[in-house]
Amino acid sequence: MSKKRKILFTVGITISVVALLLLVGYLIYPYFAPKPAPVMDNSSTVSQSSEPEVVLVDNPIDFATLQAKNEDVYAWIRIPDTKVDYPILQSGDKPENFYLNHNIDGEYEFAGCIYTQKLNSKDFTDPNTVIYGHNMKNGTMFKALHKFRNKDFFEANKYIYIYTPGHILTYEIYAAYKFDARHLLYSYNYDDKEVFKEYIEMTKNPKSTMVNVRSETQVTENDRIITLSTCINDDDYRYLVQGVLINDQLTK
Repeated sequence: MSKKRKILFTVGITISVVALLLLVGYLIYPYFAPKPAPVMDNSSTVSQSSEPEVVLVDNPIDFATLQAKNEDVYAWIRIPDTKVDYPILQSGDKPENFYLNHNIDGEYEFAGCIYTQKLNSKDFTDPNTVIYGHNMKNGTMFKALHKFRNKDFFEANKYIYIYTPGHILTYEIYAAYKFDARHLLYSYNYDDKEVFKEYIEMTKNPKSTMVNVRSETQVTENDRIITLSTCINDDDYRYLVQGVLINDQLTK
């Protein structure tokens, strides 16, 4: 074989080998090529991780109208199966106990209003909010609290409802009893967890007469309670009905 023919033969073999390698590479490339990253559909993830929609219920109390009449109205109290269905007021620039003997129009009236003192905030976030009302002989104001002295009535009626702009607060009544006339907000530091814990234990086991307690109701120092206070036929004592917050429903 001449030198020229050997060169042509070598070139031909080389071209054939390269072509074969290219063909093989083309055929096996799909099996080894990196796969593109999948496109993520974030719609379901966002839906699952987002906050649940808050459902706002209607508030049955027209606070706009009430506060146009008297800006000291800030809440409403309702106790089913009683006549307790009243606005709650707190004096602004008036004397502390102004509503002890003034009506919603600011006029003198012995029956007064249902009210709280300025020692309590008006959003019911204090450990213990004390609400006052007269024990009226005609059955109005907080006279109906004395119905809780009856064990059957106490057992059958468990709830107190407090309405504020934007909220419906539900309290479960856990204790009702006669107690001395000390000022509850000055007598205890409810912001001290240990003090509040001891106070709650006392309210669940009061050393008193006219006692009804719902022992199965859980109340701890981390809860918020309300104390309804009214007169009794003894100036040295008061009748108290206490409930623990169990639900806070947002309203329109």
